[in-house]
Amino acid sequence: MDQHRHFILNKPYGYLSQFVYNEPRRKNRKLLGELHDFPEGTMSIGRLDKDSEGLLLLTTDGKMSEYIRSNKVEKEYWVEVDGMMTEAAIEQLQKGVEISIHGKKYQTSTCKAKLLTEVPKFPPRGKKLRDARHGPTSWVAIILREGKFRQVRKMTAVVGFPTLRLMRVRIGAIDLGEMRVGEVKEVAALKTF
Repeated sequence: MDQHRHFILNKPYGYLSQFVYNEPRRKNRKLLGELHDFPEGTMSIGRLDKDSEGLLLLTTDGKMSEYIRSNKVEKEYWVEVDGMMTEAAIEQLQKGVEISIHGKKYQTSTCKAKLLTEVPKFPPRGKKLRDARHGPTSWVAIILREGKFRQVRKMTAVVGFPTLRLMRVRIGAIDLGEMRVGEVKEVAALKTF
């Protein structure tokens, strides 16, 4: 029997994907422990930066965390970008683009990407993005098997469409579904295949 505990969270905008603040001053940053009473030893599997939202898996099982972070498991992001993303930009994303990771050039792996024809019905974000006077926006789905630091944001910027809002909607077979922002569900296991 699995003695580890596993959680699915819809991470709100503005929260850090951690439980302990590593810098001397907290600067009003919110931590995951403020959303739920997680058991000692709980870790987030991968991260979503402070400005990103959506599906985050948490566990007390280090082996499970390592497996899900590996390239064996797909991670799907829905991204609102500045401007109307073109088919040429989608093709560039699919083939892989060169981004910078910690000051070094990195070539992203091939991935799946497509324009979303309908605007997703996510609840409004706590901080307003911008209004229509700044021009059109579009949504794209990007499915990766890797997860470098701020990778999706860097990828969309390289092809000329900076990210305005980023939502992770799926990790393997686990999807965000109808979870409310900030909602936490404890599950018996994290089945990601």
